[in-house]
This record gives sequence, structure tokens and C-alpha cells, in this order.
Amino acid sequence: MASESELTEFLKSVEKRAFKRSVYHVRNEESALDIVQESMMKLAEHYGHKPVDELPMLFQRILSNCTLDWFRRQKVQNALFSNLSDFESSGDDDDFNLLETLDASSGNDLGESAESLTDRAQTLRSIETEIQQLPGRQREAFLMRYWEEMDVAETAAAMGCSQGSVKTHCSRAVAALGKALKAKGIRL
Repeated sequence: MASESELTEFLKSVEKRAFKRSVYHVRNEESALDIVQESMMKLAEHYGHKPVDELPMLFQRILSNCTLDWFRRQKVQNALFSNLSDFESSGDDDDFNLLETLDASSGNDLGESAESLTDRAQTLRSIETEIQQLPGRQREAFLMRYWEEMDVAETAAAMGCSQGSVKTHCSRAVAALGKALKAKGIRL
């Protein structure tokens, strides 16, 4: 059974990655923040009594479900409004920055030149853009496997699909990213 402090520490440890994952999915920071907050509240309310080792999988599943619910609500909302000016643009004023994920305190970039830092920033922006272009399920599988570092079984459970589907989605995502980045002259 998770104590209150263990639950708090768990939520602190996943909040930034969950937010960035949600931004990749919904392409809107405010909506992503709402999804993450809703997911955290549901975990605390309904599953706070579970053992600590079960919290990561539960949270990933809740986060996925809250994201799907957001898309369903958007679909209904968009169906209700026929005037294009009623639609909210997603991504036009989005200043999400993948570089915020880098740990500045690591000291690895202290000896780097301004040119290499700029090149790295441009490369990260290109990668971020290509990840956002992936189809939803591929993006979700890719982020869970390689961003969240979940194994295939955990990803399948969180996404509500088979392990084979996860492998297929990840394989297609990696191939698409590789092709797109190679076309931009980026070799990883």
C-alpha cells in the first residue's frame, strides 16, 4: 500500500514526462496540463491505496484513457460548432520546447561551443517536429517505449492492445522517423 509521501514522490517523478507526452499527443499545452492533472487526480482518488510498484502502470493507463477522452470530447465539440472561427487552433502558438527536458545541471555542455549547442537545439527541434507528425498510435507507442522506457508488455497494457501491435507501431514509428530525419540530413 502506497503511503501519501510515496504517492506524492511518484507523481512528482512522472509529471514532466507525462506533460511532454501529452503535449505531443494533443499539441496544446493547456489541454495537456489538464489531462495530466486529471490523470494524477484519478490515480490519487481511485488507486492511491495500491502498492507503489503498481502505480506506474496504473498511471500510464489512466493517462492514455484521459487523452482518449480528451480527443472524444474534441470530436464532439467540433461536431457541434460549424463555424471555423469557433475552432481552437492547436499548435500555432505552441512554444513547447524539447530542450527543457535536458538537465542543465549535468555539466555535459559546459565545454561545447555556441555552434554545437545551436546544432543540437536544431536537431532536437527537428526530431520533435517529426515525432508530432507520427500517427497517434505510433506516436503513443513510440513515446511509451522510448521516452517512458516501458517494456512491450507494459506498453501493450497501457495502450489496451496486443504486444504485436506495440511492436508494429514502434517499428513503423522508428522507420518513419529515420526516413524523415535522414531526408533532413540528420544521422542518429
